[in-house]
Amino acid sequence: MKLRMPRFDQGNVLIVGDLMLDRFWHGDTGRISPEAPVPVVRVRQDEMRAGGGANVAANAAALGATTSLIGIVGSDANGAELKQLLDASNVRHDLVESQSEPTITKLRVLSRHQQLIRLDFEEMFKQDYARLIRERFQTQVASVDVVVLSDYAKGSLHDVQTLIEIARQAGKPVLVDPKGTDFSRYQGATLLTPNLAEFEAVVGPCTSERELVEKGLKLVKSLSLEAILVTRSEHGMTLIERDGAEHHYPARAREVFDVTGAGDTVISTLAAGLAAGESLQAAVAVANVAAGIVVGKLGTAPVSVPELRSVLQSETRAECGVVTQEQLLQALEEARAAGETIVFTNGCFDILHAGHVGYLEQARAHGDRLVLAVNDDDSVRRLKGAGRPINPVERRMAVLAGLVAVDWVVPFSEDTPEALIRAVKPDVLVKGGDYTPETVVGADFVKSYGGRVELMPFLDRCSTTLIVDKIKSDATQNERE
Repeated sequence: MKLRMPRFDQGNVLIVGDLMLDRFWHGDTGRISPEAPVPVVRVRQDEMRAGGGANVAANAAALGATTSLIGIVGSDANGAELKQLLDASNVRHDLVESQSEPTITKLRVLSRHQQLIRLDFEEMFKQDYARLIRERFQTQVASVDVVVLSDYAKGSLHDVQTLIEIARQAGKPVLVDPKGTDFSRYQGATLLTPNLAEFEAVVGPCTSERELVEKGLKLVKSLSLEAILVTRSEHGMTLIERDGAEHHYPARAREVFDVTGAGDTVISTLAAGLAAGESLQAAVAVANVAAGIVVGKLGTAPVSVPELRSVLQSETRAECGVVTQEQLLQALEEARAAGETIVFTNGCFDILHAGHVGYLEQARAHGDRLVLAVNDDDSVRRLKGAGRPINPVERRMAVLAGLVAVDWVVPFSEDTPEALIRAVKPDVLVKGGDYTPETVVGADFVKSYGGRVELMPFLDRCSTTLIVDKIKSDATQNERE
């Protein structure tokens, strides 16, 4: 699948759920307490970040999505601090203030980037707040593109089924980060995003990929979901859709430093991508990349747009280049699953020149992906005669793979690429202007399933043969002189 940066700024996301203040005390430790066998930490830094559903909102806003948040905080200093953090993150918030329960706060003590202990300050919020949450939700749901329900089992989502029903009646997709073992309370949601442990706690142990998919599909159908996304740590993610389609996304992290907030990153990026108009598969693929970035950070830190764009660009180029036919067909399967248009062209490309570059750029303009098939050395000799090619196929393909317009370069050994065209089944077949529609190899086959054949003009006086002839002429002239 070709990864691209979504237009996150075009989406509007509403998050409802349990909010937290994540607090970090950083300091050095060099001795053991004389009072008990525990390290003594000299606190030098007090850091606060939005956590739980507030972290989901901060992540979505950091990507550029218009982000709104509904939840409960205490009428206390930590609640005021959390509101300030949300304001600074450009998150619109409409929060219920509790006079009896405190703002949920998690205090982590760290030394040399190692977490030593976590202290939780929390009380379960009463069901009395459900009406206030529902009223705020009903007021805002019509103006958003996607709804996220962030459940940490702290009481903000006592009435989660009603919220799902309201959102679906308004035609809004509902993404749920679930908690607990009773997933029936999320009946009718669009998609759930449990991690593997949460998933197996509901469906039982999964001893194979097939068992995971089968149990996931059964859960999707029993809960009337459209899909379920199981996050699987070092094994990446698995998306299971209602029609039985399964998609596996490999883990992207090069080094795992801290998994805190990784689930929040996944659902916020997924929601922002869907709100921006991306397909479910494409949005999941981008969320998978974002998760790989965030686990390399300490604590609940959002992924920035420049970070994500940089990785997406490098990932896109990394999956392109010189491939075998088998590798090409596998890559094309993913490209087509993402709805991409495949363009095919071929040639010898012995000495790359301006005519080649212009031709390939024009070819690429007819679709999303360009497959360039290159004659191997023996087939070039049969076509061009002794002394050709000037450059062996490995070097020709390496140069062509460096062009921005080209996605995949694949060699073929036959005199024509017809067999390869039949294997690829391109949406668009492109050849140079020295051909006619009747003489293009594979044209009838491509047209038989609704594909197009396009003829591209060449630049005047640009050809490998002319270049070779001029070199020979100049060499002869120099010898005479």
